[in-house]
Amino acid sequence: MLIILYIIFTYCKECRRFRQKHRLSVFDGLLGLGLVCVLFDGLTAYTVNHLDTVNEVINRILHLIFLLSLDLLIFWLFIYMVSITTGLPQKKSRVALLFSPFLINVILVVVYIPDLKYYEGELSNYSMGLSAYTCFAMAGVYILLSLLIFFGRWRYIEKQKRVSIFTYLFVLACITGYQMIYPQSLLSSICVTIIVLGVYINQENPLVEELAHYHNEMITGFATLVENKDGSTGGHIRRTTTYVKLLAEELRYRGYYKEVLTKDYMKNLRLAAPMHDIGKISVPDVILQKPGRLTEEEFEIIKLHTVNGGKIIQETFGHLENEQYAQMAYEVARFHHEKWNGKGYPEGLKRKEIPLCARIMAIADVFDALSEKRCYKEAMPLDKCFEIIQDGSGQDFDPVLVEVFLDIKEKVMQSRKENEGL
Repeated sequence: MLIILYIIFTYCKECRRFRQKHRLSVFDGLLGLGLVCVLFDGLTAYTVNHLDTVNEVINRILHLIFLLSLDLLIFWLFIYMVSITTGLPQKKSRVALLFSPFLINVILVVVYIPDLKYYEGELSNYSMGLSAYTCFAMAGVYILLSLLIFFGRWRYIEKQKRVSIFTYLFVLACITGYQMIYPQSLLSSICVTIIVLGVYINQENPLVEELAHYHNEMITGFATLVENKDGSTGGHIRRTTTYVKLLAEELRYRGYYKEVLTKDYMKNLRLAAPMHDIGKISVPDVILQKPGRLTEEEFEIIKLHTVNGGKIIQETFGHLENEQYAQMAYEVARFHHEKWNGKGYPEGLKRKEIPLCARIMAIADVFDALSEKRCYKEAMPLDKCFEIIQDGSGQDFDPVLVEVFLDIKEKVMQSRKENEGL
């Protein structure tokens, strides 16, 4: 109880310190359920050893709340594992399939709680019956399902978190199994504490999240300084990064590039996207800010921003331990002007010779360039921008990516409104 209370206190304190607005999350549910479980586990441990002084109805009510909260906690852990990997299903039929076993279990626990029996053990008295059997059986099922989700979707989990997640799931499974075999051991509170502590330390510490946020802001700020050279105000960086994120998430949701779009890849892609035009720092302002049409010589100088951007990334980020991020930032900067038909620059790559991150970046970059006012042109209507992207399918852009991008048209337009409000 003290451990969970300390985690709740620390978590709330850090949330108030680092977040202006804290939205309720799945982890908040785990914290609340963990506190309820430990509280009622302690109460039932007391009542089952004082049957002569505790009212029978109160005893069964306390057991009912404990069993339901324990099952709900394990089920919520399973939901959490789904949410941090592939995400919760959108179709109502899949949601119903996800929740139906738990709801059946709740009904069984409630119906058979009057049949709960009490036994005297060597260490402590304990309660058993169909309600308890059902509760622990379903807990075991959902722990196994959480492990299956982990092994089946481990690519969607950040590499540095995989060992610790497996550790607390494995320990949880072992303790639950022991509790089923030796019910008088009363180890439920340890299970609950392991869940809350493991998730908090490994995945939900606001301090770690805030440090990552500062890192991301520094990268975006650096990229924005370069963007300001051509008279922009930072909006291009924010918008294109959002489009890249939306497109990559939809690709993963639809099952495209499963082996590539891991959790680490998605995170590194969001960090790499702002760096795509970093090479413009080497382009003279007189060319970047020229209001008229560029000469052939000037355009050749502009094209060098891809090559120079790649060099800057290698020299600046090449020493980082995160090799995937450094490589992705390099590819995004160097190849985001390559075209599907091989007529892009700087190397004339074609089709899947172009790295996926650069193909995604190309669509986001061109769409935003078309839809925003520049020193040399006016902004185009959004419908016309989407039409140009569609016309470029199979020529300028990967046709699969274009199809998905057009399908998330509403999300793209909504993100533009949100960015304009910043």
